[in-house]
Amino acid sequence: MDSKHYKVEFENDDVRVLRIRYAPGEKSKMHGHPKSVTVFLTDCQGHFTYPDGKSEDFNVKAGQTMFFEATEHLPESRSMKQFELIQIELKH
Repeated sequence: MDSKHYKVEFENDDVRVLRIRYAPGEKSKMHGHPKSVTVFLTDCQGHFTYPDGKSEDFNVKAGQTMFFEATEHLPESRSMKQFELIQIELKH
């Protein structure tokens, strides 16, 4: 896990709750997440690159909540300010 951007807030046998923060222009390394629910605490704009070379931009408003299937990606912030979100990873 990329400890610069990801902090484990809670973990048990069923879930892992991550607080994720990216400053403008920061990016992580390629990594994966299991199925998860994400709550966006701030507006955020960014870009995902996937292992197959495909990529996509995202633009999400504060307060939005989304479900994600398991994935591998390389995230990059394109926000003008730091963005923050809570990701609840499902272990089963």
